[in-house]
Amino acid sequence: MAKRTSRNEFGEYVKGLRERGGMTLRSFCLENGVDAGNWSRMERGSVKPPGERVLECYGEMLGVEVGSEEWYHLLDLGAAGRGAVPGDLMSDGELVGKLPLVFKALRRGVLLELVERIREEW
Repeated sequence: MAKRTSRNEFGEYVKGLRERGGMTLRSFCLENGVDAGNWSRMERGSVKPPGERVLECYGEMLGVEVGSEEWYHLLDLGAAGRGAVPGDLMSDGELVGKLPLVFKALRRGVLLELVERIREEW
C-alpha cells in the first residue's frame, strides 16, 4: 500500500507540473511525443514512475530546472514510487554506509517528526 501512495503522490506532482505549464494532457503529449495513455496512467499512479534517466527527460519537458529543489523533488518522488533510493544518493559511498542507521531510526520513529516538517515545506 505504501508504494501505491508514493505513486499517487508522484503522479499528482507530475500532473501539477504539467498543468502549471498550462497544457492539457493531450496537448502536452502531442508536443513532446509521448503516449497520452501511458502518461495518464503515470499521473493517476496506475504504473510505477519511470527510471531516473527517463524521468530526467520528463522533468525537462515539464520545464523543471535541472538541479533545482523541484528537480530533486521530482526524482525523489519517482524513486520512492519505484521503491528505490535516488541514484545520486546511492553513488555516495559514505552515505550508503549510513543508510542502515537511517532505516533503523525511521522504524523507531526517531526521524518521523523531522520527515513531517520537511514534507510540510514541499
